[in-house]
Amino acid sequence: MDANNIDLADKGERLLMLPGLICDSRIFSGQFNAIDRASPAADYGDAADLGEMAARVLADAPARFALLGHSMGARVALEVLRRAPERVSRLALVSTGVHLPSPAEAPGRYALRDLGRAHGMAALVDAWLPPMVAPPRSDDVAFMTPLRAMCIEAGLARFEAQITALLCRPEVESLLPHIACPVLVAAGSEDRWSPPAQHEAIAALIPDVRLVIVKGAGHMLPAEAPDALNTAIADWFSLPAPSGTPIQGE
Repeated sequence: MDANNIDLADKGERLLMLPGLICDSRIFSGQFNAIDRASPAADYGDAADLGEMAARVLADAPARFALLGHSMGARVALEVLRRAPERVSRLALVSTGVHLPSPAEAPGRYALRDLGRAHGMAALVDAWLPPMVAPPRSDDVAFMTPLRAMCIEAGLARFEAQITALLCRPEVESLLPHIACPVLVAAGSEDRWSPPAQHEAIAALIPDVRLVIVKGAGHMLPAEAPDALNTAIADWFSLPAPSGTPIQGE
């Protein structure tokens, strides 16, 4: 399958893509340009709970679909799978984690929240975004400007809702060994928030999985290395998906 023109029509599958924290469908521009029948999932709106986000996705989704989640979106994707495994033909977990919050996570997220409250969303994004990309990218004005604008436009209320959802996230690691559809796990080699070792541990728990580490990319993998991710997506779609994808043993 050509990674520059991935046509899913012959498979009867539509690919839904779920963005991460204070991102929207623009993070997947490189995928939309290459993949036919790819579309953003329902907007999370003001949801402050991963389960509520998953419910919104399911309410707007077709009867059956492939699902790709980036960062927080991958955690939402796992909640979608938990609720409706028979509707998910394949799953991609990109630049993410499955661990519960550490003691240090809440203070870090609240510090950004407080920065936004005191100095505005631009100040929050300027502190948060640069470490989310590989170091050479943070000085690339042409690359960073649209990414920065997207995150600022999300607004402080949405940031606060989404960090609440992340800090209250449910246990999900025990779900991984029971996933019965083809899974892609992908990360950038320079991801400082969700490092490659974290994805290796995730992939080790999933039966039917392909692990891809993209050299030179950071946490914003879909935007930083779209061609490499599209190649991984094409390979993932070459795997046959079962006609139904129940969670084994349920």
